[in-house]
Amino acid sequence: MVHGVCHGQPRSRLPPMFTRHVIRLHSTQRVRSSTEFTPRFGKVLVSAAALIATGASALWYFANGQNHVPQLTELPSAHQISRSSLSERDVTTILSQEACSVAPHDGSGVKRYDVTRIAANTPCEDRFVHGQLARFGNDGRPWSAWGIFDGHSGWQTAELLSQQLVPFVRKNLDKVASHNDMSSVQRAVMKAFVDFDKAILSTALETAHSHAPLQEKIKTLAPAYAGSCALLSLFNPSNRTLHVACTGDARAVLGKRAANGKWEAIPLSIDQNGSNADEVSRLREEHPGEDGLVANGRVLGLMTSRAFGDVQWKFPAATLSEFAKLYRTPAPLTPHYPVLTPPYITAEPVVTMTKLPPNESFLILASDGLWFSMSDQDAVNAVGYWLDRGIATEKPSSMHDGLNFSSSGVPWKYADECVTVEDDNAAVHLVRNALGGRNRELVAARLAYWPPRRIRDDITVQVVFFKSS
Repeated sequence: MVHGVCHGQPRSRLPPMFTRHVIRLHSTQRVRSSTEFTPRFGKVLVSAAALIATGASALWYFANGQNHVPQLTELPSAHQISRSSLSERDVTTILSQEACSVAPHDGSGVKRYDVTRIAANTPCEDRFVHGQLARFGNDGRPWSAWGIFDGHSGWQTAELLSQQLVPFVRKNLDKVASHNDMSSVQRAVMKAFVDFDKAILSTALETAHSHAPLQEKIKTLAPAYAGSCALLSLFNPSNRTLHVACTGDARAVLGKRAANGKWEAIPLSIDQNGSNADEVSRLREEHPGEDGLVANGRVLGLMTSRAFGDVQWKFPAATLSEFAKLYRTPAPLTPHYPVLTPPYITAEPVVTMTKLPPNESFLILASDGLWFSMSDQDAVNAVGYWLDRGIATEKPSSMHDGLNFSSSGVPWKYADECVTVEDDNAAVHLVRNALGGRNRELVAARLAYWPPRRIRDDITVQVVFFKSS
């Protein structure tokens, strides 16, 4: 299983639309050589991946190996600054620098899947995984897995999930007598998510109260104080069933060809946040009398109603106050919010199971950065255009003199009339069109904006094309 970057090897010939087995574009990150999950449990569960960001403290001329102090007297001219802009090639490089396409082994039931990620936070708080569960299932056919982990308040929780959640899920699935028993699979996945979050929290508590070095305590507390959504899809090729587990607001959508030839969007997950009426009802039932619990679409200030980590919404205020004093961790939510009966946030996922249609279909998984600009049907339409039109030979352009972020007549969200088809990776294609499509100046502006988090979020997209039965 590959974590956070794309990796793979050509394995099969595909129809003309799927002739490129693996595409690596401008990726500078190291990847694992294995495409299979390796379980790791016990104490290592948190401490191995509970990393903390470190700043580059060396001066520029030390970092670049200079043996003299640089002269800082020359300034770029205003003309040079004004001409600094993103070319079309720059835009494509940014959109595709972490992109790849993978064609799995025969027997997987998958033609190909495409992946990309672009950062808005520094460092990026999104993580993703993709690969197969080898030697798995009742008939031995490998299951495929795709996961997106959207971090908030840091990347540490998402990093931990990308490294260890799927092995944890598999450990639970190995106990299921029959993987064709949908209810048993559902319970096993739900239990794995909940138990994994409990491990994050309990390890943080144990380490904080231990005699471990201060550095180890801080590293172990990091994924407990940061938080992350998780979206995991498992595909059983034997019965063509998709299992989608969602904690938070990353989203999964199935696209299938309808009888009239058009593409139909089928939601496989529902965003779990303070704007979800069912989630609000659940929270109010669990915490009666706490009228200020949900306000303005947030749960005591937090957008998501389900997440891993986020101990400020799970630990008692006394524990949080103690840790804030000892380890300079974030303070309790009080007095800004009334914290009366924690925990308020759960990592328990909502798990859906969907039988694939016999004809053409595809799966879109994406962090919420994509869904700010696209609806489910928008995303399915865009991938449908990509499939039906193929790769465009002509690249339409729409530039706007004097364009600004309050210009009238410019669609700031996805619009069918602004679709452009020019990428050979469906995930890159989706991101390009979410940011403006034919409106090239708008796409470039959104990518050039600094800091980007003010105008867009981290975006991670995976698009899976299934074989017809």
